[in-house]
Amino acid sequence: MDVQRQKEVAGTILQQLGGRKFMVMVGAHNLVCSDEGCGTMMLKFKGSKVANYLKITLTSMDLYDVEFGKIWGGNYKVVKKVEGYYNDMLVSLFEETTGLYTKLF
Repeated sequence: MDVQRQKEVAGTILQQLGGRKFMVMVGAHNLVCSDEGCGTMMLKFKGSKVANYLKITLTSMDLYDVEFGKIWGGNYKVVKKVEGYYNDMLVSLFEETTGLYTKLF
């Protein structure tokens, strides 16, 4: 997958999470995209005691595999990993797992 397509997939995933508002609400930073699967978006975020890393991969079935992790020092631990989620389930999965809200009510 070319770099432009990777950026498009990552941008689409970010928009499905809430876009710029999501980034601000959770203190997201270090957004990275790659061609793992059909496209992957990874980012770090702040404010949750459960996790501070999110990786979302688009599969060939047009579903998402999601991994939450905790990074501290030079260590990494997978906190939760789920497969086969639809795009409209991403926000609720994020909020339930991290305890962070992704938008103001």
